[in-house]
Amino acid sequence: MGLALSPRATLTGWRRRALLALATATLAGGACAQAPAQEWAPTRPVRIIVPIVGSTNDVLARLVAPKLQEALGQPVIVDNRPGAGGNIGADMVAKAPPDGLTLLVGYNGPLAINVTLMDKMPYDPVKDLQPITLAVKAPQYLVVNAKSDIKSLADLVAKAKAHPDKYSYASIAIGSASHLTMEMFKLAAGINLTHVPYKGSNLAVTDLIAGNVDAGFFVPGNVQQFVQQGKLRLLASSGPKRFASTPDVPTIAESGYKGFEATSWIGFLTAPNTPRPIVDRYHRELVKILTSPEISQKLHDMEFEVVADTPEQFSGWIKSEIVRWGQVIKATGAKVD
Repeated sequence: MGLALSPRATLTGWRRRALLALATATLAGGACAQAPAQEWAPTRPVRIIVPIVGSTNDVLARLVAPKLQEALGQPVIVDNRPGAGGNIGADMVAKAPPDGLTLLVGYNGPLAINVTLMDKMPYDPVKDLQPITLAVKAPQYLVVNAKSDIKSLADLVAKAKAHPDKYSYASIAIGSASHLTMEMFKLAAGINLTHVPYKGSNLAVTDLIAGNVDAGFFVPGNVQQFVQQGKLRLLASSGPKRFASTPDVPTIAESGYKGFEATSWIGFLTAPNTPRPIVDRYHRELVKILTSPEISQKLHDMEFEVVADTPEQFSGWIKSEIVRWGQVIKATGAKVD
């Protein structure tokens, strides 16, 4: 014969079960609230568009790609799409779907210079590209062929003034800092050098070594090895202070052109209207990669300053550079030739 329970005992048991269920649900809900939201990750391969061939942009992309691939768990492919001073590659990203599968390694030209330099732009670098981070900045070296009779900056100026139509200079692309920095110097020194634009630094430096052009401004990573091999000669640098690795090479500013300063820079961007969680994931991973001991040392060896700033800071930088280089272009009368 079973034991009969009183109504009071039955009610007490029900209350215990209800309270236990409520406590369990509360704990589970708290655990869910504290659990981090699932991070965005690509489900297909990612492309990094490099809008120029054989440049430090390409080197940076190929340094970052394998590390980004490890972090994202998807293949990351570097895709060179040169042309129109970087505009072709940049426009591809500006018109890409906002799905986080297409990145741009952008630089001064297609992001800040071409707006003023070119009459027509296929995209607006401020509205049609989403900044992720300004990766690196670097002044440039002014170099000549090591066999040239141009031994110094003063030498170059004197010879160019004596023979206004004789000397030429190479640039890595129309609208690049390589191009506009020389135009700035021509204006400051009152000289003329004929512009010979190339599609990337490899061809430009090769022709300079061959003696087909007379001078050029290049970031250290483009010319260091050839200086060490005795194929190129450093005349000056375009930054506010001398490079630590070449303390004997003066700046242009201290060589009689007070206030002269020109900086090259490279950053990562993606398609417009890309959701913020995607931008944030890329920003976090790229900053981690750029500031890692391995990659930062390699960039330091190339004389790059690692910046790795926020999307908002990079956006502000691009806007300020459009104004800065626009003033240079208008003052020098530089144009697409």
